[in-house]
Order: sequence, then structure tokens, then C-alpha cells
Amino acid sequence: MAEPTAKDSILLLITKHPNHPLAIQAIDYARTYLQMQSQANRPLPKLDIFFYAESAQIANCLRWQPADQVNLTSQWQALHHTFAIELPVCVSTALARGVCDTDNASRHQLQGENLADGFQLVGLGDLADKMHHAQKVIQF
Repeated sequence: MAEPTAKDSILLLITKHPNHPLAIQAIDYARTYLQMQSQANRPLPKLDIFFYAESAQIANCLRWQPADQVNLTSQWQALHHTFAIELPVCVSTALARGVCDTDNASRHQLQGENLADGFQLVGLGDLADKMHHAQKVIQF
């Protein structure tokens, strides 16, 4: 019989539109957790992120934000660069919302790409794997 897999991460499953208050709470939670993790005296579970449904729009580098609104794209990119955290986005929900990378633009004969730096399009298998290894899933 196989050994049980250790639950070694916390998964933030982000599903809300970028203008939704929960999408903003997700970045605040991630930032606070990553800062705590970097200063902790003991190891904390790894933080995994997954953008699904409406949150795929956060990965659109062409999404303009007025100065008085939170720019979640740039804030997630800053966390990516500061903490080397991955920013996976469901490819199906991204393409359905007009967010595309180079490979999918070519594969689906689309006119261009607009996936923001630091984000990556992945399949739902990635989400299943993250859920399998998560001790806790928090959905925003």
C-alpha cells in the first residue's frame, strides 16, 4: 500500500473578478502570509496560488486600472518577483476571457498574446495536484 502524501501547502483558489473585494483580499492574504513565512522561526506550509474563472482577467497585461483602484496584476507580479511564487492561471478560463499566451495564440490562430509577465497558463491537472497536496484550500 502506498504511503499517504503529506499535506504540505495552503492553496489560494482565486475565482473572483479583479474588481471584486475578495480578489483584493486574496492579494492581501498572500502578501501577509508570504511575509510571515519569510520571517518565521519555523517552517510554514508553502503557499500555492491558482487563478480560475473570472480571476483569469488579473493576468491580462492590457487591463487598464484608474489610479484610484488597486492594480492586482502589478501587485501579483511584485509578489512573484519578491517571493518567487508561481502564478498559474487556468488556460480554459483565460482563453474564454481573452487572455492568451504565445503558444495558445499560435495553436488557436488568435491575433496576439496578452498574458502578463510572471503568469502562466496551465491545465486543470495543475489545480488537481495543488488540491491533492494542500492541507487547506481558501477560496477568494
